[in-house]
Amino acid sequence: MSGRQRRAGPRPRRVRESPAALLLLDTHIWYWMAERMLERVTAKLPDTIATASDEGRTYVSAFSAWELGLLVAKGRIRLAVDLAEWIAKTRGARGVRLVDVTAEIAVASTRLPGSFHGDPADRIIIATARSMGATLVTRDRRILDYGREGHLRVLDASP
Repeated sequence: MSGRQRRAGPRPRRVRESPAALLLLDTHIWYWMAERMLERVTAKLPDTIATASDEGRTYVSAFSAWELGLLVAKGRIRLAVDLAEWIAKTRGARGVRLVDVTAEIAVASTRLPGSFHGDPADRIIIATARSMGATLVTRDRRILDYGREGHLRVLDASP
């Protein structure tokens, strides 16, 4: 046995990231970072994301584009440019990469461990993070609680 022992119990509220950790940004985090709404997140998050992006470790689910499209269509958010142009600009900025929703991710979203609500966007994004072994950066309380149950690595972006 190696001298390391696993700690039992729920995951801590905030996760310290290792230098090589992949980050998957929840839709609202992607939007807030791109729109420079930094007051909505913890002060350290922009630097954490910038470092990960510079190292090619920052991702967004392609399903987040769908979710943003709905928010724009419903008038809940406004963009200065067309959504397709906004996505193209944010993808090019600082190395943020889109992750496709594969059939495997779609199926995994229907088989998440534990109990989680039925929101398709949240389920797809969680399944994407799990499939990548990434830490999901979010302020969504339900997702953070799900992470604390041990089903997902999360980084609480709350200020």
